[in-house]
Amino acid sequence: MKVQKVDSHQHFWNYCPEKHSWLSDEMAVLKNDFAPKDLLKNLQAIDFDACVAVQADQTEGETDFLIELANQNPFIKGVVGWVDFRADNLRERLVHYSKFPALKGFRHVVQDEPDDNFLLGEKFCNGIAMLEEFGFTYDILIFAKHLGASADFVAKFPNQKFVLDHIAKPEIKDQKIEAWAEGIQKLASFPNVSCKLSGIVTEADWTNWTESDIIPYLNVVFNAFGAERLMIGSDWPVCTLAGSYQKVMNLIIEQIKDYTASEQEAILGGNAIKFYQLNK
Repeated sequence: MKVQKVDSHQHFWNYCPEKHSWLSDEMAVLKNDFAPKDLLKNLQAIDFDACVAVQADQTEGETDFLIELANQNPFIKGVVGWVDFRADNLRERLVHYSKFPALKGFRHVVQDEPDDNFLLGEKFCNGIAMLEEFGFTYDILIFAKHLGASADFVAKFPNQKFVLDHIAKPEIKDQKIEAWAEGIQKLASFPNVSCKLSGIVTEADWTNWTESDIIPYLNVVFNAFGAERLMIGSDWPVCTLAGSYQKVMNLIIEQIKDYTASEQEAILGGNAIKFYQLNK
């Protein structure tokens, strides 16, 4: 059966304090194990069919862990793993990972790098340049301050498929929008860049956010990328810091209810299927 609706962004982990050191005390609810069976209940509750599992730890062990979960759980249609793009043996690793159909692409946690121009580093870019040959995608995980460097970065690779995670994490809680919106528009001017409607509520006030806080930011990405380059994603379980799975996903579903049927189908699954080649 062909997949219809896809959550394009979520995570699984067996909690380990050393491995998941990014989980602060205020994120205590996330210091637990999150398994496919836990997500499946949430997917089924909103009539979604499949998901894309994304790395949360920068090791090849994480990539292997997610591939194994995908092999065991047919609803995990794709994996975005991690590989060291600056490694001397990168080509060898990409050859190795090209043997696993579930693995669709890679991500680096650029937002945590001390150098705001990390994406433009020569060795990193040399690594990214190899992805196209293998048909792998790349997820861009950044803060709003990195949008300028990201535009310069994607300009180097006109044929590489990129997707921006979490709309570049604008500071919604502080209502900062103008500089971020400019950066979004510039990045969206590159036709090979898509955008995930994910990780948005956790940039707002976790306990007091309302739909009206979020809508101005959604309007920017809707206008910049258009329905043909947007894909819904939950960022589960991280999203549960600010709302239930259903509430987070329904925020997007409700915002696009006046779109045409084909536009809704694209955002709710079709674009993710096409971008990650989930039906292959």
